[in-house]
Amino acid sequence: MNSRLNTSLFGALLFLLLIIGLWRMDATPERMLNGITKLGWLVALMWPPSAGGVLQELLVSLLESLAMAFLGTLLAALVALPLSLLGAGNIIGNVLLKFSVRRVYDGLRGIDTLIWALIFVAAVGMGPFAGILALAVPDIGTLSKLFSEALESADRRQVEAVRAAGANRILAIRLGLIPQVAPVILSQILYTLESNARSSTVLGIVGAGGIGLALADRIRINNWDEVAFIILLILAMVAIIDWASRKVRLKIIRAN
Repeated sequence: MNSRLNTSLFGALLFLLLIIGLWRMDATPERMLNGITKLGWLVALMWPPSAGGVLQELLVSLLESLAMAFLGTLLAALVALPLSLLGAGNIIGNVLLKFSVRRVYDGLRGIDTLIWALIFVAAVGMGPFAGILALAVPDIGTLSKLFSEALESADRRQVEAVRAAGANRILAIRLGLIPQVAPVILSQILYTLESNARSSTVLGIVGAGGIGLALADRIRINNWDEVAFIILLILAMVAIIDWASRKVRLKIIRAN
């Protein structure tokens, strides 16, 4: 009885906090109704979707976004793998070094991709290169953390067996530790690629190239039929990547 009462009170408290939060954010019923009405009007303007006679240009922009996602993920993975070794407790015995490296992970992944995009657009100029860097930097922190946790959860007996055979510390890590966590690492990289495929489409809005730039231009001039077509292209790309990634992950799992 007390448990049910506590659950009800907790639910009522959450609902009250929601109402207060919406009120503080000026989310009045009138404003929400006007927003829903305008949204319905925009959806009506989106039908039927149209390429606006520039299908080839849109496909090139979509491929640019896909390339940004792939290169950003690859760059992040290449940097994260050696960096993760410095944050793994079963590899680095120095507690201070491990703690410092882990805080580097937090610093890199604690800043959102869009903020990094704004920074890199200002630093290297508009275009896909800024988008690649904006995707890679926070992913370095995220993947380093995930890789180091995978390394720490590996079985030490294989490492000890390689060391007992006369291998040095580096060979023990290379032959006894990395093969254990390789499937996990590959799966995490594929998940990151899926996420970046979605994120890359947004970065163009802040000038980092790709299909997002075309999307922002159409929204700015109220070409909502072309906006709908671009959204459908993005959904198709993400669906294909998700499907292909799932197939690869299943093959990795079955192979191990």
